[in-house]
Amino acid sequence: MTKSKPSKNSVLHHLGVAVGLTGLGAWFMAGRELGFLDWATRVAPDGYSGASLMLAIMVMMAPAFGIWTLFNRWLERRLDIKGRYMEDEYYRSDEASPPRDGR
Repeated sequence: MTKSKPSKNSVLHHLGVAVGLTGLGAWFMAGRELGFLDWATRVAPDGYSGASLMLAIMVMMAPAFGIWTLFNRWLERRLDIKGRYMEDEYYRSDEASPPRDGR
């Protein structure tokens, strides 16, 4: 059995994903260096600093993951990578589905 050589687009896609993941890491490091996580744990009530830290990480990283999604979609469109997204299936308009008002 012979191994197939990866296509140029596949390699470029992997490099693009690596760049995106590096960007996510840089976003986290920037937020930490700017003191956002320290501030969140300082303002938390006694005994809740862990919960505050987790909430701060979620809030801090939400825009980064939005940017990541847009970047990944752009990269796949640019490199003509085909695939199926679970949210596409969920939000797809289906003419065969019954009306939601119960009629």
